[in-house]
Amino acid sequence: MAAKKDEEVAIVSNTREHGRAVILVVLFIVVAGAVIAFSWWWYSRPRPGHVKDEALQAGRDASTFTASDDPYFKDMDGGIPLDKAEIQGRNTWIVWTAGNDRLWDQLVYRSAGALDFLKILSSNPSLPPLLGRDHRWEYLGLINDPCFEKATGPDPQRWNLWLDKHRPDCAPDPFEDEKKYPGVPFGARGKTVGPKGEKLEVGSYYGYGTGIVGLRLFPNPDFDDKAAAHWDAEKYYNDPNYYNDKNLVRPFRVGMSCGFCHVGPNPLNPPADPNNPKWENLSSNVGAQYFWIDRIFYWSGDKSNFVWQLFHTSRPGSLDTSFVSTDNINNPRTMNAVYLLGDRLEHARQWGKETLAGGQKDNKQFNDYIPEGPLTKYYQPPDTVWTPRVLKDGSDSVGALGALNRVYLNIGTFSEEWLLHFNALVGGKPITPIPISVARKNSAYFAATESQTPAMALFFLKSTAAHHLEDLRNTDPDAKKALATDDALVPRGKVVFAERCARCHSSKLPTLPADIAGITLDTGSGCAGKNYLDCWNKYWNWTKTDEFKKAMTAMVNQPDFLDHNYLSSELRVPVTLLQTNACSPLATNALADNIWDNFSSQSYKELPSVGTITWYHPYTGEPKTYQMPAGGRGYTRPPSLVSLWSTAPFLLNNSVGSIDPDNPKCAENWESYGDEGKDCLNPTPSVAKRLKSFDNSIHEMLWPETRAKDALLGDKIPGKIDRTTEQSYLKISYGYLPDALQDLRGFGRYFPWLVNEKDKMIELGPIPTGTPVGLLTNLNPLSESADPAERLAHDKKLLDIVVRLDSDLKKLPPHPSDEQARKVFANAVDQLLDLSKCPDLIVNRGHYFGTDKFLGGEPGLSNQDKNALIAFLKRL
Repeated sequence: MAAKKDEEVAIVSNTREHGRAVILVVLFIVVAGAVIAFSWWWYSRPRPGHVKDEALQAGRDASTFTASDDPYFKDMDGGIPLDKAEIQGRNTWIVWTAGNDRLWDQLVYRSAGALDFLKILSSNPSLPPLLGRDHRWEYLGLINDPCFEKATGPDPQRWNLWLDKHRPDCAPDPFEDEKKYPGVPFGARGKTVGPKGEKLEVGSYYGYGTGIVGLRLFPNPDFDDKAAAHWDAEKYYNDPNYYNDKNLVRPFRVGMSCGFCHVGPNPLNPPADPNNPKWENLSSNVGAQYFWIDRIFYWSGDKSNFVWQLFHTSRPGSLDTSFVSTDNINNPRTMNAVYLLGDRLEHARQWGKETLAGGQKDNKQFNDYIPEGPLTKYYQPPDTVWTPRVLKDGSDSVGALGALNRVYLNIGTFSEEWLLHFNALVGGKPITPIPISVARKNSAYFAATESQTPAMALFFLKSTAAHHLEDLRNTDPDAKKALATDDALVPRGKVVFAERCARCHSSKLPTLPADIAGITLDTGSGCAGKNYLDCWNKYWNWTKTDEFKKAMTAMVNQPDFLDHNYLSSELRVPVTLLQTNACSPLATNALADNIWDNFSSQSYKELPSVGTITWYHPYTGEPKTYQMPAGGRGYTRPPSLVSLWSTAPFLLNNSVGSIDPDNPKCAENWESYGDEGKDCLNPTPSVAKRLKSFDNSIHEMLWPETRAKDALLGDKIPGKIDRTTEQSYLKISYGYLPDALQDLRGFGRYFPWLVNEKDKMIELGPIPTGTPVGLLTNLNPLSESADPAERLAHDKKLLDIVVRLDSDLKKLPPHPSDEQARKVFANAVDQLLDLSKCPDLIVNRGHYFGTDKFLGGEPGLSNQDKNALIAFLKRL
């Protein structure tokens, strides 16, 4: 009996052990399966450093994208003769989009339909009345391609879109030749799609012409059978429920070249009709100073949407270049004219020395392509460059080619990788750097761009001559009259320029005196990086001496002073001296470990703090102080004064002066469009109009008391704050919401402050009329501190603001008044300012040199001297 019992116990025990083993095996299988599933998910999702661009995925490497040498644009830029390489450079500048059509298609959805370039390209009569080719210049400031004409109906070859047609009397666009420039057969390209069996073309890697210079059309690789069956061009133009659908796939994507923001009317040969220019009326490099971002990037023009209010802070000719890879600072900046590149490079040999480290050294230099000659002297291996600094904060400081290549990434090249490093448009996610080495390895488009930028530089060396008003004295009556009026003032104007302006705005300067002869503000003299500010102060003090002024005056009076003079310098001027808006020099994209880490030098990253600035409370006008951080921020490079007469308005954001002084309403209150924008349309870019804009703008510069004043605070603060022009909301159409939130029937019953069921919109607000735009856009969602306690405190403050605003908005009645909404925001203003990345909201202050407002220890100029200076500046 005992033996049998022992046997039974053993059986039970074995059974239990077996059961445990089975359970363990099952648990192991479950855990292993979970690990495998997670690993598959992790490795299959797009991760930085592990994605390839569409070209590489299609088996195309960089060598298959060669730059065209077709002289199609031979009449542009004064008809200058170009060799093969220079022609390739111009073509790259004007028509090469480097695969960025993918980004701009993505932004249609990420902007909830606000941005839609296919609408901007169209002339469908259902669109807002000033869109379309007939008013493209006046309303948008875009350049009509001279070889296109307006669409008069749907185009069956373009999926019934109303797109401009190539004129039969013009030579064919050579860049559309898909045999010579074969496109990328990715996704649905080259396949038969839709119920009618239509073929989606592969096209050329330059895309198709669109009728707008700088925008190119590409077949959309996502336009498959399902998308083609769903496509309805009539609904795309007329039915908001149709086109406001995140699942709608458009048959084309639109790519952007650099020329989109830089080709403009030639100041010396402007078109008689700016909507119908000829190629000889256009210049490749003058910048899009008539470009209206709010109208281009938000096609419907809904002013009650805060997105429009944000874009509207970009005055004509300016935009925030970091609006995609957002740094949560709204800082629109002008689109630069590119003048005298060769002379600028030569000037950089003395004033633009930078030290590179880490990924910065992965940038290509001229020496990688050109074995000998003048372009090889701007780099010394392994870590020294002499470079112009193109961005206004002087951050792109790794060499001229690196600056050009960064621009292509910024406008969407290799967006497969780029978009993984930040949360596009809205931020709120830690930003990480995009490594050049990764872009070169995983993007055929980026590698091809790198190989084409040396030719672009060669083109700029040939094409960036100044546009002097003096060249028109004998041919243009307006120029002749403007010059003859103040010829007698020029000699005195030269003296004033020498004594007050040349220290920042001349690339020809006297020899430094013996006691500061080692100061060239570069690494070799120990002045770059952490020691920069000390050297700057010594230089600035020297420029105030009689010795400097006497020597500089002698130089300005030389007959060849303007020859090869870039009329700027590669200095970094502290914003504490400039007193201009601090948001641009507070930009964070180029800081260490941020998105453009690889495109800013080590010297930039080691710059010291410029000290403390004064800013003003946007509701009380009370002056407050802000300590500018170190590490690169706080400086602005001086702009060139070349062809100043043709580049007004002024300051880094075009906020001083008017583009059209003949229209007083627009000059005084530029945001008042009137009926569909008809009150404030772009003027003709004629010599006469440019001169009037120059005169208006330069007077505001030198008599700052005449600048626009703030609508709320008037003379309490030194300038104007950009405020919302009417009550607005953050709006998102139902169709762009996640699928789980698509069915919102009855939602408004419980959340009346959030839902507009009539227009099928989620609406966050209201934001009352007169709210400072920067109060909301400059809110820092993430602490920059490495201290966990400080990060936690920041997050708590941010949560408190959100909870307070949410609670107060819930209490508002339906359709609240501005006054009711202001009470809600009044409770949060100080909290919002406390968490602002840039609390300085006055946009048109500063650059008070030569005026009584200047705080640098120099008296203001007399009116006579100011007028004499203007006479000389007009002739630059």
